[in-house]
Amino acid sequence: MEQNTKDEGKTMAIIAYVTVIGTIIAYFMNKDKNNAFAAFHIKQGWRLFIFSILLSIATFILVWVTKSSMISYLSYASWIFIILGIMNASGGKDQKLPIIG
Repeated sequence: MEQNTKDEGKTMAIIAYVTVIGTIIAYFMNKDKNNAFAAFHIKQGWRLFIFSILLSIATFILVWVTKSSMISYLSYASWIFIILGIMNASGGKDQKLPIIG
């Protein structure tokens, strides 16, 4: 991927990781431009959103079944992936996120 493409799509790529609303905004911003770098990170943002929902449900069930509140710290994994995604997007990397990518 060219550096010019990455520079043009960097803002949309960062916005894609902020929240699901940010992902939707980045999707519509990129709809006309068709920037490959931004599209890559928008797809990662969607995967991260779905992963966050599934992880929240799984964490809730595990805490309920095991009665251990320590398991609730698993829900912070989504925040770690958000930070990794933003770092990759701002650095111009099109590197997949662990587990999700």
